Amino acid sequence: MKPCPSCGRALPEINRYCTDCGAALEPHAPPTASPNKSTSAPEQLNLNILYGMVTVLVVAILMPPWESPPSQPAAFLGFHFLLSPPQPDAIVSRLLLTIELTTTAIAGLYLSFLFRTR
Repeated sequence: MKPCPSCGRALPEINRYCTDCGAALEPHAPPTASPNKSTSAPEQLNLNILYGMVTVLVVAILMPPWESPPSQPAAFLGFHFLLSPPQPDAIVSRLLLTIELTTTAIAGLYLSFLFRTR
């Protein structure tokens, strides 16, 4: 039990505030700063890389991977604009598009963390 600094009421050790007067209780040992950590501004993700990632994701959606129509043998037809498929009946390869978008997002987040500002 520890006393409240304002009203003197005995309180359990786990309390952070007095249940009687609402005053903040001081912890037993103040947290010490680690010698390896600096107390300056917190680290932030690299925004330029995140903006680049968003740009690549938009381009990937506008230029999806196309594959041959179901009536023909399976073949990759390349990357063409969404409104101009390589063949009239060509379809967007959803699997390749999902892989492309997921890989781009993970790579962008990883690189923005790797090159974060310190």
